Amino acid sequence: MKTKGEIEADISDAMVKFEMEYMGRGPREARTHVIEDMILVRLKGVLTPAEQQLTKSADGVELIKKMRASLIENARPLLAEVIGGITGTKILGLHTDISTVAGERVIVFVLDRDLEKTLPRKKTS
Repeated sequence: MKTKGEIEADISDAMVKFEMEYMGRGPREARTHVIEDMILVRLKGVLTPAEQQLTKSADGVELIKKMRASLIENARPLLAEVIGGITGTKILGLHTDISTVAGERVIVFVLDRDLEKTLPRKKTS
């Protein structure tokens, strides 16, 4: 059985791969935390150069948020399959938002059970 840290690292790697393949650009940094029956993923540096230009106007910010929300919504089944495959859980919900000021995206996956309490913290010898 994988440790909590190993699962978190696997999810971060999968999210970077997803961002690169599906969004066209990977984040500068990815951090994942398993918290009871949720997985919190924080992606830093996700805006493309074109999106960074769009952040200079309110209409541009709204456009980025709508486009990114639509892309994630379309990818929901793929993300549920990938995260479910890594964790061995069923994904009940996915919530996300992007900050055009910080250039960060936060994604929360809601699981069908408390994953954290079933995971070992360290490898046993």
